[in-house]
Amino acid sequence: MADWSTLPAELLNLVSQQLPSSTDVLRFRSVCSTWRAAVPPPPTTASFPILPNSGISDTIWGFYLSKRTIYSLQSPLTNHSSWIIKLERDNPSRMHLLNPLARSQFRPLPNNFPKLFNFFNLRVKELGEEYALQYINFRPTANSIGEAGNLYMEKVAVSNNLGNGFVLLTIHVSGKLVVCKSGDKKWRVIDDLPSPYDDVILREGRFYAVDNTGRVVLVNSLDLNVSLVANSIFGGDKKFLVDSDGELLLVDMYLSVGPADDLGFNEGFEFYEEFDCFMSERTVKFKVFRLDENVGKWVELTDLGDRLLFLGDNCTFSARASEIFCDDRCRGNCIFFTDQYCNRDDDGLWKSRGVGVFDLESGTIGPIGNHVGYSKMFWPPPDWVCSTASIEMRIDEILLVTKVTSDVAGITRSLVLYPRLQICGGWAESTEYLTFKVLEIREINS
Repeated sequence: MADWSTLPAELLNLVSQQLPSSTDVLRFRSVCSTWRAAVPPPPTTASFPILPNSGISDTIWGFYLSKRTIYSLQSPLTNHSSWIIKLERDNPSRMHLLNPLARSQFRPLPNNFPKLFNFFNLRVKELGEEYALQYINFRPTANSIGEAGNLYMEKVAVSNNLGNGFVLLTIHVSGKLVVCKSGDKKWRVIDDLPSPYDDVILREGRFYAVDNTGRVVLVNSLDLNVSLVANSIFGGDKKFLVDSDGELLLVDMYLSVGPADDLGFNEGFEFYEEFDCFMSERTVKFKVFRLDENVGKWVELTDLGDRLLFLGDNCTFSARASEIFCDDRCRGNCIFFTDQYCNRDDDGLWKSRGVGVFDLESGTIGPIGNHVGYSKMFWPPPDWVCSTASIEMRIDEILLVTKVTSDVAGITRSLVLYPRLQICGGWAESTEYLTFKVLEIREINS
């Protein structure tokens, strides 16, 4: 068997540069001391300052920018589908587990939910990240940032160059694009407004924005000039941009106003009474387009293949069904989205009925609760998360570790830090970024 620990440092460094996320780099460095010495740790994400308020609102102190990461988790010991979660670190010592997509608030965590999560015990993949602006109507302290309110701005895209600071692009309530850079004392408005903007995205280090007509522009973060990427596509009511498998996709959402019971979202009169409405906007279909960058035109897609598209409140991302599900009945070619529908089951738990599923092949649409395999992606947590089996080692894995070290303390550290990645000797340098305490689970509607 080849001795992987003897690979040249130059080769290891080149391989690490191709890894798609900081989580992968950390796991790569955890393989052994040789690999750790050859590969520098990923840069620590700089904490964002309180952003200026000038020109936005007269009633608030400023804005706080928070970052959240969406992960797909799988147990390495059982053949189960993935669990998709969203994590937010609102200060160095606090991490929150959030609903990754829907607007509905989770109930409290199960009593047997683990208080400490070690990503080295799981198959982990980053699916995406999002940023959210929250308003602050008081002078903040280190302990109060997490209590900031939700901002009325739309989705946020951030380019964070640790050497040159950050650039933030978002959509103001007026529909215009606004920018804030490191050191700015006020927001800068981009006066390019044929139609209100619906979405912004950072793709390959560049800012893209789409307006309500489907017109897509590229925003130069240096001089704030706007250049046309693709002309409008009329038809739908809300546009989303998705970076998927190296392609820029436009997802066109069609809405209708009326009672929702004909789509299976029958929530009962109490729901409408609570929200003081009986008629509500609902999603009825989607169309998907791929950008042909050579000619600057949109090409409609009728088949996404194995891909799944997720349209969240603050981010969009995609994944492959074959990597998420173990059930062959759960296939790709679907879009998951949020709708304003919630319900309480007989046992008192909130179902994920605020999430809808659209099948691009059949054109059918309905709540995710009607698709058991799909709904298990989000809530409740799968059994293996709350089971001690999810952190126990198989005998062959223990033997693999004992070939490296014979002392009991060393074996214990190996089991805790990197059960599946132990190829040669050495320890993980830290679990700071891959281990977190579950303090609470909550909804943030920004």
